Amino acid sequence: MYPEELVKPMKAALEDAGFKSLTTTTEVENEIKKEGTTLVVVNSVCGCAAGTARPGAIASLNFDKTPTNLVTVFAGVDKEATDKAREFMIPFPPSSPSMALFKDGVIVHMLERHHIEGRSAEMIAANLVGAYEEHC
Repeated sequence: MYPEELVKPMKAALEDAGFKSLTTTTEVENEIKKEGTTLVVVNSVCGCAAGTARPGAIASLNFDKTPTNLVTVFAGVDKEATDKAREFMIPFPPSSPSMALFKDGVIVHMLERHHIEGRSAEMIAANLVGAYEEHC
């Protein structure tokens, strides 16, 4: 588990963009099952999270269609919440960072770590925007 003071600015990057940090399994269940679309970002301390995942997720919100709900869990910090979010992401294996778009509680789009590593924030944003166009 990472110390809270270490991850605070990493959490704040998404929270300042409108993402709600989820720390309990109940919060995860309630948010993912909401009507409409929900983007879940599994945040992480790794370099690709800082360099492309968080910036890409944030940049994807600068377009006409966006998810109804924006939430995040932090791998290595909020273990139970992250594990619960990953249950909803099955059949995809756990990875962080990662992003999943849900529509009415059903996963409709997934970006795993291997879709994030080596890609620019702009490429990640474009991928998400395409999913928003289709599902939001």
